[in-house]
Amino acid sequence: MIVEDVEVSEAISHFATIFWKLLFAIVPPAHKGGGWPAFIIALTFIGSVTAIVGEVASLLGCVVGMEDSITAITFVALGTSLPDTFASITAAQSFDSADSAVGNVTGSNSVNVFLGLGLPWVIASHYNASIDQPYQTPAGQLGFSVMIFLITSCIAFVVLAARRIIIGGELGGPKTSAYASMVFMISLWLFYIVMSILRTKKVL
Repeated sequence: MIVEDVEVSEAISHFATIFWKLLFAIVPPAHKGGGWPAFIIALTFIGSVTAIVGEVASLLGCVVGMEDSITAITFVALGTSLPDTFASITAAQSFDSADSAVGNVTGSNSVNVFLGLGLPWVIASHYNASIDQPYQTPAGQLGFSVMIFLITSCIAFVVLAARRIIIGGELGGPKTSAYASMVFMISLWLFYIVMSILRTKKVL
């Protein structure tokens, strides 16, 4: 029997997440049934946890007096996107190219936008039509937020393209450029958050 040394941080992380590890152990192996049972059950768990995160964030916003739009772009967005971050880290470490890491982020966002918005709208429209009520939701500050997001996203892709040309790869490279890119990307995110909050508060 081989016993590996475990650091304190690893032990704390393990026992802090033991409930979720046991819960998600219900997901069957990927080779069973062509992977469909694992996919469906995992997707059900993800949807359930996402709903819990959204509800908790909404309650937190209500307690601290934060608007739903601000809660959505901060706590809810972090709760639903951090798994994608860890998946991209794993992909970046496991594969020879950055395609999987970058593709995971862009693919996740496309699912969030097209399926995450489209499917609820279709369900709500059909439900309201069945009870003879029009379904119409005002956009609010969505247009400004989307515009800022598109601008920052385009800048991020310019940075990735520049890294490919100058350094030879989107990820990694010399530590100085890697850390500089990290700080710049985080700054873009903070810029998006700040601008959206200012717009919500009607400062802009």
